[in-house]
Amino acid sequence: MTSTAQHPKMGARSVIPRADLFGNPEHITPSISPDGRWLAWVAPHEGVLNLWVRPVDTDDDARPVTADRDRGIREYAWAPDSDHLLYLRDQGGDENSRLYAVSMRSGEVRDLTPFDGVKAVLLAHDLQITDRVLVGLNKTHPQLHDVYSLHLATGELVKVLDNPGLLGFVADSQLNVRAGVRPKQDGGRTIMVREVDGEWRPLLTVDQIDAPSTMPPGFDGDGRRLLVMTSADVNATRLVWIDVDSGEHEVVVEDPTYDVSSVLTDASTKLPVMVSFQRERLHTQALAPEIQRDLDTLAALDDGDLHVVSADRANTTWVVSYVHAGGPTASYVYDRATSRARFLFHDRPCLANRLNAVEPFAFTARDGLEVHGYLTFPAGDTEKLPTVLLVHGGPRWRDTWQLNPEAQWLADRGYLCIQANFRGSTGYGKGFTAAGNREWGAKMHDDLLDAISFAVESGYADPDKIGIYGGSYGGYAALAGAAFTPDVFRCAISLCGPSNLETLLRAIPPYWTPMIAEMYTAVGNPDTEPEFLRERSPLSHVSRMTIPIMIVQGANDPRVPQAESDQIVAALRDNGVPPEYLLFDDEGHGLQKPENRLTFYAKAERFLAQHLDGRYEPESA
Repeated sequence: MTSTAQHPKMGARSVIPRADLFGNPEHITPSISPDGRWLAWVAPHEGVLNLWVRPVDTDDDARPVTADRDRGIREYAWAPDSDHLLYLRDQGGDENSRLYAVSMRSGEVRDLTPFDGVKAVLLAHDLQITDRVLVGLNKTHPQLHDVYSLHLATGELVKVLDNPGLLGFVADSQLNVRAGVRPKQDGGRTIMVREVDGEWRPLLTVDQIDAPSTMPPGFDGDGRRLLVMTSADVNATRLVWIDVDSGEHEVVVEDPTYDVSSVLTDASTKLPVMVSFQRERLHTQALAPEIQRDLDTLAALDDGDLHVVSADRANTTWVVSYVHAGGPTASYVYDRATSRARFLFHDRPCLANRLNAVEPFAFTARDGLEVHGYLTFPAGDTEKLPTVLLVHGGPRWRDTWQLNPEAQWLADRGYLCIQANFRGSTGYGKGFTAAGNREWGAKMHDDLLDAISFAVESGYADPDKIGIYGGSYGGYAALAGAAFTPDVFRCAISLCGPSNLETLLRAIPPYWTPMIAEMYTAVGNPDTEPEFLRERSPLSHVSRMTIPIMIVQGANDPRVPQAESDQIVAALRDNGVPPEYLLFDDEGHGLQKPENRLTFYAKAERFLAQHLDGRYEPESA
């Protein structure tokens, strides 16, 4: 298909259809059963994402085992019995997820937590214990999840622990709850431990600056050492063992600049066997010689960033995925004994050889802080391009080198896409993350402006054709761009973006309450400094918001309630500059249903083309 509007330098090259970028993927999240005999993955079934299975040693006999007809299934895990698949599903995006089990053999689906207004979480399971898992439910106190033992065969739930005020729990190899994280009133955290059925006692206490990075992945085999990720005493999050009796620390692995981003632990030995650091690209490090041999073998198979996404109980068979920023993800089954890998599938094969290169970049912000990010250029010309600043959510998150359909969509439509990991983002050490505290709409916004200045001064971006778009915090950033620096941007798109920080913080989901001190440190305290929050809120500066704005909201969003969009839409209308407002009644925080995504992106690309002169695919296409 060709567009009906084109950037003058791009000619008549066909656009990539929206359905290829934002429709359902063909296959995602493959995993192997604990016994190593079966594969599961998520794929469309009658147009909706569902769970599929097949034997691991054949490409035939693939079949769906669920038949969801609504929002689809995305989160799942193999139960230790290798028969059941466990998955979470909410209602309309309200995030009160229920836990379901489907038998791979019989096809029976059971709702294991049939409680209205309750959020279920899968807390712990052990591949050596095949009859039960641990589940968290906030049915007694909305703010806290108590711990229940769930018997897989019968569905029986037995409470094993009343939550004493902890954020999360860690079980030992016998599924005894032995550790948890207690938030402090000043925003710090304490890792608490106990013996089986014993009293809780502190093991490690950290200040607020280390709190976001401090979490315990698990115990060793005999339960005498706790594996902990923390930035305590260093800049970047490292991996350490802590002896639960003596409190002595042993560093496993660390990097001076980049946080440990993931850890793979052997299911039998409970020992970490590899860790990853998200640098400009993913760097994975083996912690044992035999694992290094596997990584060397796998590195020769594909030039993408390697992720070991699943392993069987014996750790003899892996499912690995290779992530590419400019192409689909490729997944394989890897036999460690023979060092052979067998191709499974691509997640979006229709995008192969159709996407643009993604280039890491870095710049020095106005106060001297080094900021990193990624640039995605349209095909052909790289000079004085219309540009869209794509701002990630969180904000304690970061953009990475991977296929981002939105970045590729923008580049395909003729825009330079800028993604900047502004201060407050994660992955670059605690100092960089903490530099974002109390800087919403201030230095965090300055970093975004400096990223634009870098692109303009490099000759890439046309300063007269800059747009801003993002979701969640990125939605706030888009509104802030329109409110605080309207001279920089020609237009803005905000997806589930907060408009009033005071009302946002007063309306958090109840299960976020234990983390409220951390949130107040990062953003501000509505009880003690409401004027500060109002000053940083786009709603307070609505009179300056004169550029074209599109606002998008899910009616069931528990994180950024609909009122955040309603109030600024009303204010803009009163001010004589009504925005384009898209409200989806069956969505929450973000858009999950393919039909809703396609509706939004059709309107968004027409909006951008109108104001930035890019290309678009007709809405009827």
